[in-house]
Amino acid sequence: METKGSFVVPTAPLRLEGAGIVLREWTEDDVDALVEMYDDPEIARWTPVVSPFDSGAARAYLDKARTSRAEGRTAQLAVTTDGGRPRGEVLLFRSGSDERDAELAYGVGAEHRGQGLAARAVRLVTELTLRELRPRRLVLCIEHGNTASEAVAHACGFTLTDELPVTRQAKGREVLLRTWSLRPENADRG
Repeated sequence: METKGSFVVPTAPLRLEGAGIVLREWTEDDVDALVEMYDDPEIARWTPVVSPFDSGAARAYLDKARTSRAEGRTAQLAVTTDGGRPRGEVLLFRSGSDERDAELAYGVGAEHRGQGLAARAVRLVTELTLRELRPRRLVLCIEHGNTASEAVAHACGFTLTDELPVTRQAKGREVLLRTWSLRPENADRG
């Protein structure tokens, strides 16, 4: 049940285009690309995604994404340049810390890094979220030392907050994530 003022994930299907990219829903045809993207030491290091990441893990990941999507909890979108082969992913979901906030997460496959795909995807989802969904703020929760994700956050106008780190369990260890925030009134800075 939604409470007054809580952020709601947009309904499927969702497709966003702009800045030379197309964000689209995942399909069963994306299993091989998902393995290619997520069976990577950097993805394993900074995300809760299982490692090694094989076709079984990819199918389980897609099943979980579809279930979460159907329940209106998360929008997980493939980052593409043309609507075809995925090069990364951007996630939009209600923050676990405050349901009035929207949270974003992202990852880009190793061979596609350095092309600005994550920043462009974050900006595109940010624009939609602030314009149509109107959360109190957008947040990114990033583990200290993940300089690539911190650079994306900074490039997109997010600022590091002084909030206590968010604690999450991932792969049998406690992960401390720092909160980066973007309020609607500051969205044009990114």
